[in-house]
Amino acid sequence: MKNTKGLLALLFTLVLVLAGCVNTKSDVDKAADKSDSKTEQGDVVIELLGMSSSEADMNIVRDQLIKNGFEVKLNIQPDYGSFTAQKDAGNYDLALSSWTTVTGNPDYAVRALFKSDGDNSIMSDKKIDELIERASTETPEEYTKTYKEFEELLVLEKAYIAPLYNSFKAQGVNKEVLNEETVRLAKSRAIAWETIDFTDTSKRNSEPLVMQQGIASLTSLDPIKGNDGSINTLNTNMYVRLVNLTDDDKVVSDGSLSLNHAIADGNKDYYFLLRDDINFAAVTDKKAVDTGERVGAEDVVFSLNRAKDSKSVPDHRTYSLHESMENIEIVTDLSELDVKQSGSETSVKEALENGVDSGINELVSNKTEADATAGKYQVVKITTTNPFPQVLNYLAHQSAGIVSQKQVESINTYEVDSFDVKTDIPYGDQNTVTEGSSYNNTLYASGPYILTYKNDYEAVFMKNPAYMPGTENEAKITNVTVRFIADADSALSALRNGEIHIFNGVPETKYDLVENDSKLSLQKNDSNAVSYLLFNTKDREVAKSESLRKAVLYSINQEEILNYYQGNKKKAVSTVSPLVETGNELKADTDKVKEYLNEFKQGK
Repeated sequence: MKNTKGLLALLFTLVLVLAGCVNTKSDVDKAADKSDSKTEQGDVVIELLGMSSSEADMNIVRDQLIKNGFEVKLNIQPDYGSFTAQKDAGNYDLALSSWTTVTGNPDYAVRALFKSDGDNSIMSDKKIDELIERASTETPEEYTKTYKEFEELLVLEKAYIAPLYNSFKAQGVNKEVLNEETVRLAKSRAIAWETIDFTDTSKRNSEPLVMQQGIASLTSLDPIKGNDGSINTLNTNMYVRLVNLTDDDKVVSDGSLSLNHAIADGNKDYYFLLRDDINFAAVTDKKAVDTGERVGAEDVVFSLNRAKDSKSVPDHRTYSLHESMENIEIVTDLSELDVKQSGSETSVKEALENGVDSGINELVSNKTEADATAGKYQVVKITTTNPFPQVLNYLAHQSAGIVSQKQVESINTYEVDSFDVKTDIPYGDQNTVTEGSSYNNTLYASGPYILTYKNDYEAVFMKNPAYMPGTENEAKITNVTVRFIADADSALSALRNGEIHIFNGVPETKYDLVENDSKLSLQKNDSNAVSYLLFNTKDREVAKSESLRKAVLYSINQEEILNYYQGNKKKAVSTVSPLVETGNELKADTDKVKEYLNEFKQGK
């Protein structure tokens, strides 16, 4: 028996070696020594950049490229920070990327990524820009054709990206600790903490809700300075917005800073009736305190003006989401609300008054004078440059979170043009909330929670005591801890062991482990998350050669990827695939690969 087992082990090892499915460190190091696009034998070398958490996808792509005649060099980075550093340095031909349209609208799925001046774009194509702008002014009935043309150009004609798949969204919940009915899983927006409650409600003030996220280094706690997985959920729960998204991507005022909102006839003017029961929270001795400063229209105007101004802060990463706003103002003339709503015979005033306890008797410009019980309100009006109904989706994004004008201006005293990262400390710098000598928490949170402190292991939040107190929107649990666990298997283990209560992002290959655990519940939903390969558009052969990009594109076999994930992925063509039915499809084609590789080798 022992000899049989040994023989089987030897044969299994031999199969693995012959299959070439495992890259050792020495293999990667040898590949890293090759910087040319072609080897001496004439093979085309492709450098694939990704994180260790996505190594399975990298291996699948590598094997598909190798089958089609490429030599692949893997550049595997341990975390998001080092991945970004390698990407910024241009050390890749293909970067394994992903994008989730957290606002539920197709413009968000394309503008920041592919428009020439987009926050996350490394490409420039005038025709792509024109299509993005055209679609942004169109209704859903009109823009399907435009997004189809955009997708054909972006992927099938120019091969600026190579799509891999559209993911489902899944999270595991410890149903013995949490009331699973209070835990939301929205298609787009980040998980909302304020609704979550314990099964034993007596623990609300004594026990923490324990969450998880993979990235420990936070881009910025200033909502306009980051748009990535390190801060989207955190800032979503720290800053209130003018509107929110439902779990199926409808724009609503529920749980937001506005009691109601309305669109005037012409789709250029948007009105928001503000509530008066939210104060900013601050941190004193690592505890959340009520500052006594109300969140009001003045802060909205300040926040959104800086959101749309690319020069309001150094390293502004979200301005292109808000550039459609031409003017943000406080309405003081009550008669202005008598204009008709878009598509209705009723007035904007009637729409804003719908369901509120007291009608609008007076409009005030000073937030301290607002008193909803007396019918004294603040109204903010946003005017867009062109008709643009999708602006509401952007106002639901974390980057449209409302900050304190007084607090931010007191912190950001530097000159933007001469900002020095070594000496200037901006509002939201993660170092100010990190335990140690640099700790000096100056955050002012308008949302249901505020970050009190963090370290390499976790971030600790506390409930804003002045966030809609006494309403259904008041946060249920006082303390929230976010553990930094980068590895999905480790996070799943922590969930099963009771160390965390929710794991948002259960891998498709691990669904059965959650479903078969009696303590846990698996929540699943469609998502707007798309994974794709982003081509380097600078200083590499893939930047110069459309033929080379197309050879890579048609090497990608999505059927094989879906099989690996046991059918728990969907096909995609671009980042708009989950949002718009374009009818486009990418099909692997070895003949096309050979054709385009030959063209590349011939210098075409």
